[in-house]
Amino acid sequence: MPSPASQHVTRVETAIRAGHAARSALAASWARSATLYRLDPADARLENRLSAAELALAQERAGVLLPTAAPHLDRLFQTVGGLGACIVLADTDGVALDRRGNAGDDRDFTAAGLWTGTAWSEAQAGTNGIGTCLAEARPVTIHRDQHFLARNIGLSCSSAPVFGADGALTAVIDVSTARADLPEAISSLIAATVAEAARRVEADLFTRLYPRARLVMVPGTDRALGAMLAVDAQDLVIGATRAARAQLNLAGDLAATPRPLSDILGTDAPDGFADAERAVIARALARSGGNISAAARALGLSRATLHRRLDRG
Repeated sequence: MPSPASQHVTRVETAIRAGHAARSALAASWARSATLYRLDPADARLENRLSAAELALAQERAGVLLPTAAPHLDRLFQTVGGLGACIVLADTDGVALDRRGNAGDDRDFTAAGLWTGTAWSEAQAGTNGIGTCLAEARPVTIHRDQHFLARNIGLSCSSAPVFGADGALTAVIDVSTARADLPEAISSLIAATVAEAARRVEADLFTRLYPRARLVMVPGTDRALGAMLAVDAQDLVIGATRAARAQLNLAGDLAATPRPLSDILGTDAPDGFADAERAVIARALARSGGNISAAARALGLSRATLHRRLDRG
């Protein structure tokens, strides 16, 4: 009787020959693996490991990503680590830059290549959680025999993309397990938890880039999506998360070509200098708790001048 690995190879090759790529995202990834990257599903070699020096350079290039993501990876591991899972943070080349796992599971994951320094792009490992997530820029779950390479059919992997403050894909968070007995409901919960962790990393990356800006949630969006705008002191939008860009049809370098928040959100704004002045005075009074003298000092005006402008308004 053919082994599970040989049966898997036959299944993959049959699906590709039958042209299923047009009807299935999974088959499309298999087709990319075979035709674009010329991988063999029967290949059992592990040749996609970086040297220690190469890994150190990749980690250095990641910049603030690693320290920003670390606490979220820790919390994620606390949630799913007991399920025999390991957590990997990979860069846009699919290289595992950081990892969490239980020592008792290390041998299995080392053998599978789920270790820091291993590259999991589709070009190097075929259809898999990290690589296919990168290729399609969306959360994916690749369960056991959905992998392209037969050597990976013992893994179940759920991955979610992390988009940087400029809206570009910057990393992938993956949770993988070698357990075959996980209920489907648990697998779905893992996938949702990974996606939530990715959104939290995105929010922290965004906040870190705009430490002095006012952060505004896009009205009408689910807070979990992380649709945020960075607004400067002049109420000009200078940054937007990927979710905000998609919701509001924003593109390009917003800091180089800032636009009024009111224009982007389609809300009313002070019209002309008189209205703008009244708005500034109103904010100063609100901040001072209605204290005229304190508001005048904050605005650089005398108390009498502020009274006159209030009377004029």
